[in-house]
Amino acid sequence: MIENKKKPNPIDIHVGSRIRLRRTMLGMSQEKLGEALGITFQQIQKYEKGTNRVGASRLQNISNILNVPVSFFFEDAPGDNTTSTSGMAEASSSNYVVDFLSSSEGLQLNRAFVKITDPKVRRKLVDLVKALAAEADTE
Repeated sequence: MIENKKKPNPIDIHVGSRIRLRRTMLGMSQEKLGEALGITFQQIQKYEKGTNRVGASRLQNISNILNVPVSFFFEDAPGDNTTSTSGMAEASSSNYVVDFLSSSEGLQLNRAFVKITDPKVRRKLVDLVKALAAEADTE
């Protein structure tokens, strides 16, 4: 039983990684998030690693600060039974998104893309990227 106390719960690790993902997507430092919550950046580090469990009220505050619903932190969580039988494909697809947004290029592209307010321009950009990807596939 003591071993379980030393090892972080997979859900806590997942929630922490989603906090880190969203924080980095916004370009927010651990220190800035900690200040907004009235805690130290070290505590944010512990949350993000899953070492410390995030309480419900704290998670609600984090969701408000990071401008996402609380459910965002549980998407694709281990043992999540809300996915359909095609859940494995969906999970690998969202892992791809997490990997993309964790990369420097993906983060830069995402930040620039969300600043484009004209939906037609955004659509054309998506079409351009698809065309470039198709061209790369044929080479």
